[in-house]
Amino acid sequence: MRIGILAAVAALATASPALAHPKLVSATPAPNASVAATGRLQLTFSEPLVAKFSGVELVMTDMPGMKMSTPMKMTASTAVGPDGKTVVVTLAKPLPRGTYRLDWHVVSSDTHRVKGSYGFMVR
Repeated sequence: MRIGILAAVAALATASPALAHPKLVSATPAPNASVAATGRLQLTFSEPLVAKFSGVELVMTDMPGMKMSTPMKMTASTAVGPDGKTVVVTLAKPLPRGTYRLDWHVVSSDTHRVKGSYGFMVR
């Protein structure tokens, strides 16, 4: 009985690194930042990502001088960078002045989906 319990504890202890989930390490623009117009965003994670299941949605939530009843989805292409840990968002043209929300979702080799969201402003 003791050997079975010890084996189970040992198996759990050795499996824990494989259960790590990707965490957002850095982002450009950073959460809550106020930045100049940009046509590229980057999110870097702690684990290599599965590109097919990782991406973002970028929406404009407020525009100076214009009343917005619903957020406006921004057209962008998303790819995982050469390092395997960075999601690169490329826009057709630089973002106009306004407030934005970036919703992201990523999957790493542990196959668990992790998601998050943050806002930033273009001045």
